[in-house]
Amino acid sequence: MKGVILAGGLGTRLYPLTYATNKHLLPIFDKPMIFYPISTLIQAGIKEILVVVSGPYAGHFIRVLKNGKELGVDHLEFAYQEKPDGGIADALLLAEEFADGRDICVILGDNTTDAKIKDSIDGFQDGALLFFKKIEDPESLRRFGVAVFDKDNKLLKIEEKPKNPQSQFAATGLYVYDNKVFDYIRKCSPSWRQEIEITDVNNHYIARGKANWTNLSGFWSDSGTFETLYLANSYWAKKHEDRQNS
Repeated sequence: MKGVILAGGLGTRLYPLTYATNKHLLPIFDKPMIFYPISTLIQAGIKEILVVVSGPYAGHFIRVLKNGKELGVDHLEFAYQEKPDGGIADALLLAEEFADGRDICVILGDNTTDAKIKDSIDGFQDGALLFFKKIEDPESLRRFGVAVFDKDNKLLKIEEKPKNPQSQFAATGLYVYDNKVFDYIRKCSPSWRQEIEITDVNNHYIARGKANWTNLSGFWSDSGTFETLYLANSYWAKKHEDRQNS
């Protein structure tokens, strides 16, 4: 399995910080943000990684990541998304040649988690595996794609940024797909935001009965707002302090 990290966009919600560099290169405690999703993939045994970048600071990634060897990456590639506001699925489509027919594990570049996903990765067979996280705060929940279940806890669909979420389970931005994902992306039309939504791609898998889901255990946070950026920094600083004191 290969890994794809989506690290494009303009990071407008973090202006003026992202006037200086790409959001995914901002610090989370003592490391650039993108080091965390790379670590998640490496710990799962995935060492061939593509980083999709965009925006005016795309070149900054090469200076930070180099060839990936220092982080344990065997093979590192970059792809450039020409339309930084094209959406997650539009960015993922750039990974088709890199995937070369193999399964891929996709993670957003602003995700930090200490969850161990290797067992889930090793058990993957086909279709899609979607990682969800239970979020108690309704206001925070509305920023994400939210799962809709039937009475037997079967996943029916994902609603993108719903005003009235029907569950507390948010899509985390961590997904495993088989090689059909690129065909499904091409079937999607731009949303009202003029983006190709990854939620629409996931719903293609769900509608065909080819999507499984699992709860992402441990800490997880995106870092796309000032509040979540602070939350992630606080968690990883505390975890480092605990290790030092143990």
